[in-house]
Amino acid sequence: MNKWGKLSLGMLLAVGLMTGCGNNNDNAASTDTNAGNTGTAAKTLTLGTSADFPPYEFHKVIDGKDTIVGFDIDIAKDIAADMGAELVIKDLPFDSLLNELSSGRVDMVISGLSPTEERKKAVDLSDIYYKAEQAVVVREADKDKFATMDSLKGAKIGVQTGSIQEDIAKGIEGAQLTSLGKISEIVLQLNSNRVDASIMEGPVAKSFVKNVKGLVITDAKPEVEDDGYVIGVKKGNTELLNQVNTTLTRLNSEGKIEEYVAAASELAESE
Repeated sequence: MNKWGKLSLGMLLAVGLMTGCGNNNDNAASTDTNAGNTGTAAKTLTLGTSADFPPYEFHKVIDGKDTIVGFDIDIAKDIAADMGAELVIKDLPFDSLLNELSSGRVDMVISGLSPTEERKKAVDLSDIYYKAEQAVVVREADKDKFATMDSLKGAKIGVQTGSIQEDIAKGIEGAQLTSLGKISEIVLQLNSNRVDASIMEGPVAKSFVKNVKGLVITDAKPEVEDDGYVIGVKKGNTELLNQVNTTLTRLNSEGKIEEYVAAASELAESE
């Protein structure tokens, strides 16, 4: 992700397009994923994620190969390992993840997913595994202009489609929303003056601000009841849900999740 801080806007667009085009490519050798396998005997565990959410999940060139990494991915690997299964990753638009899950084309979803009432009706959700604050990102010259949530009234705001940030923006009086599938696309909108601000999840905002020149986090504090983030599985898949929660309990007791967050944040900022 650090490479974005040194690339031109055109190159940033190329990265965004690459990420979007990756939606049809699994980050694993096999595309015959047997999606829908739900027990601990499953040979594969198919993860649906939107890999433009550093440090949660994002693309990184490692040993010359485009790889999906992040602390959500580390958690998913642990779940698969505890099941004795191979993890298969599908990079998908955020707003399609729950449909893919309900249809059985993926087994679970990890992608900075908040436990909203609407989502609880559609899929089964795990225990909370991480909490973070929300942030407002603007161009450097506009930091003082948009220093409060009231100052965003009537502003053009870029948000990720289907996200909790989109819900926050909808509650801002007179706000003109641009909802897009990828965070990288929203960054392009900011850099090209097509939107005034963007609401992002805290660690994601910090990563983009550090790696993309000319962006800053303002003092505006979006108020939201932050229940934290969860993992989604298909409705009624109790066996997989229990395994997910068992692994999350272990990881929390071992302090592993905080370790994963720190490592993924460092990776997102590295060359």
